[in-house]
Amino acid sequence: MSASVPARAPQQPLIRPAAEEDGAALGELDRRAWSPLHAVLPRPRPPYDPFFDSTHRPREFLLAESGGRLVGYVRLVRAGRLAAKAHVRTLQGLVVDDRARGRGVGRALVRAAPAEARRQGASRVALGVLGHSAPARARYASEGFAVEGVLPGEFLLETGFADGVLMGRSLGAAAPDAAPGTPPGTVPGVTPGAP
Repeated sequence: MSASVPARAPQQPLIRPAAEEDGAALGELDRRAWSPLHAVLPRPRPPYDPFFDSTHRPREFLLAESGGRLVGYVRLVRAGRLAAKAHVRTLQGLVVDDRARGRGVGRALVRAAPAEARRQGASRVALGVLGHSAPARARYASEGFAVEGVLPGEFLLETGFADGVLMGRSLGAAAPDAAPGTPPGTVPGVTPGAP
């Protein structure tokens, strides 16, 4: 009679802030993950632009690593330049490597982004998702995001028109940037400066 061995829980990915030297690996991941089903930007073609530029800075990205390999990222930015929206962050560009899907990478990034937004003093996070992306909408909803609007036919993709679904969630009262003595970039669930 053989004893059954309990299944091991998948290892949680390491979530960390991006650094300038991550640009090449992020560009490769972005190109690998591109799909006409969910990409709102044109198919990438060589020569490829640098991943980081004057409007896409490393400080806006949280990365997921597993086994020392980059497996995903999320971009978190201010929701525009208006002072009246300084309390809002927008989650943009959630990407998970196809080889890491189903391992909690997307969920870990979706959880880390509001924590980082709160650390930055935000009290609200918003995002947009394509209407036909039911798994993404369900993941966001399970993390407290609610549908706040639908923009019919907002995007023209390679596959045709797609609705834009606006989702958001409150983070509670805005918090100070960080507690005194807390190193910059310290966020629950995020390891600052991790290699």
